[in-house]
Amino acid sequence: MSKRQGLKRDGLRKFADACMLILLLCLMSYQVTGEEKHEWTGILMTLTVIVHQILNRRWYAALFKGKYNLYRSVTTAVNLLLLASMLVTAFCGMSMSEYAVPFLYWARGLIFVRPTHLAMSHWSFVLMGLHLGLHIPLMLGRMKDRARTILSALGAVLGGIGLWLFFRNGMPNYLFFRVPFAFLDYEKAFWLVFLENAMMLSTWVFLGAELAVFCMKRKKKPALILGSIAAAAVLGLALNAAFPGDNDLDFDAAWTVPEAQPAETAYTPEPQAQSTAPAELNDGFVLIPAGRFLMGSPETENWRIDDETQHEVSVSAFYIDPYETTQADYTRLMGANPSDFTGDTLPVDSISWLDAIRYANARSREAGLSVHYSGGSGLAANVTAWLEKNNIDTIP
Repeated sequence: MSKRQGLKRDGLRKFADACMLILLLCLMSYQVTGEEKHEWTGILMTLTVIVHQILNRRWYAALFKGKYNLYRSVTTAVNLLLLASMLVTAFCGMSMSEYAVPFLYWARGLIFVRPTHLAMSHWSFVLMGLHLGLHIPLMLGRMKDRARTILSALGAVLGGIGLWLFFRNGMPNYLFFRVPFAFLDYEKAFWLVFLENAMMLSTWVFLGAELAVFCMKRKKKPALILGSIAAAAVLGLALNAAFPGDNDLDFDAAWTVPEAQPAETAYTPEPQAQSTAPAELNDGFVLIPAGRFLMGSPETENWRIDDETQHEVSVSAFYIDPYETTQADYTRLMGANPSDFTGDTLPVDSISWLDAIRYANARSREAGLSVHYSGGSGLAANVTAWLEKNNIDTIP
């Protein structure tokens, strides 16, 4: 390859890097771009990553060849981790796509792809910052000590502010699968969201640059490097202590259903509700009175599906067991335990909808009540249609 061709390819790689950086900041601004633009931006990002890898094919050809000093080892590890996290992010994102590649929707279950996409996208964000930072010393070339100190101090300030925003926006929760959904401020202006993301990215760019200098000149100026990183950390933690965010969600609170709903979506009992169950039956069930509630998701919810339009639903009075059906109870009536996570006192799992209503029928017979789920008029119309579609006349 001629020198001119090499410079051209290097320029194309830098252009692809710049495109990926801008696209990444846009992808991290989901609350202001919306779902459809977010998906198409993700597709464009995936294509840009593919083009970048093609332009970088000589780097791949040189893997595991020659000597590996500390700098080459670190950059290789970061580059490979970045590529892996981007590929997982793209796969999970396409598995939830409703606009860009809807034919890939549900390629994997949402219970897997949602938190994985959330975590891997944030790891891509962190690793992209480190990737850019590791290349900055080489791009800047030789610098005087004074200029190097000024840049390091400026980087520490930006990195410290970015670290504060990183904690304020709850980013560590997403990185380590502590929350299943992103908790975003949909009222924030686009320019402010974009600026905050750029500042958070600067933290990892700063750390990557300092790490690169340490790898290449670790015997000369370790004190300056460690001092800059420490200064950024102290500044970030001090700002976080002075101006804490409201997104510090813990694992239990994020993954469990809240005990009470907000007032505007709460269940509203009907005052005239009356029980239709036999008064003499004392089986520990709890009466849920007839009432109304708001079903569906608000338009601002992440990865919302079109059929989740909010609407008011009225529910008749019914009794419900306040406890989940244990495996011991299920096995006693049904004669087998299908659960994957076995334990007599654990809730029964791995049963189908049909298994559940067969169990309900068995409970009814045991209590001396009439069987409701028989496939006749006692079932809702959509359930009856499902039975007819699957050629099931009667549910035992």
